[in-house]
Amino acid sequence: MSTTATDLALRLERVSKIYKVGDDEVIALDHVDLTVGADEVIALVGPSGSGKTTLCSIAGGLLTATDGSVVVGGQDISRYSSKELTRFRRDSVGFVFQTVNLVPFLSARENLIVVDEIGPRTGRRARERADQLLGELGLAQRSGNVPAQLSGGERQRVAIGRALMNEPRLVLFDEPTSALDTQLGDQVVKLIRQEMKSRGTAAIIVTHDERITHYADRLARIVDGRISDPGYKGEDAHQPG
Repeated sequence: MSTTATDLALRLERVSKIYKVGDDEVIALDHVDLTVGADEVIALVGPSGSGKTTLCSIAGGLLTATDGSVVVGGQDISRYSSKELTRFRRDSVGFVFQTVNLVPFLSARENLIVVDEIGPRTGRRARERADQLLGELGLAQRSGNVPAQLSGGERQRVAIGRALMNEPRLVLFDEPTSALDTQLGDQVVKLIRQEMKSRGTAAIIVTHDERITHYADRLARIVDGRISDPGYKGEDAHQPG
């Protein structure tokens, strides 16, 4: 895939993250370079402790890099203040966490609306956006149900809708299939790809599940804080459906 600086959703250049543990240093990321195109879906694969979550946390503005450049949707967030990072996370990036993290006492619709009540939309505009997304995700008839009344796949779809409320340039998925069986996991990742491509939105999917990586445009392997193979192209990535 050929991309220019203007159509990149993410550019990491020589990004390092070092933690101090007593007198020792732990290198979580070691001079990582990675680019993600505007509507590209990347599967980030690696063993536990390899740096996957750290990389996504830096790309999403949850952590700051020790060194290197982090540019998301044209914004260089490398030196952003805490206040600027809060605004960036609210307006420019979406997250779908492994545990989904829906508010248990809110309905599916309310779980989406609450995101935009602190964002650019309030009131009617937030409700209309939530209804639009739930309809597109096949959840219009379930919008009034709380998470306990939804299946695992439906909860994942609500989480995807919540991540898309702010119309982000980049969505970060942390093990979205870990709690799902093979068939349902396959359906969820297929849905992720479909939703990202239909919106021209980029995604990084952190996963241990190599079975679902064929839905990605590229497979990036990370080992010991280093990207070892950022260029593999999923062989089935462009099949319809």
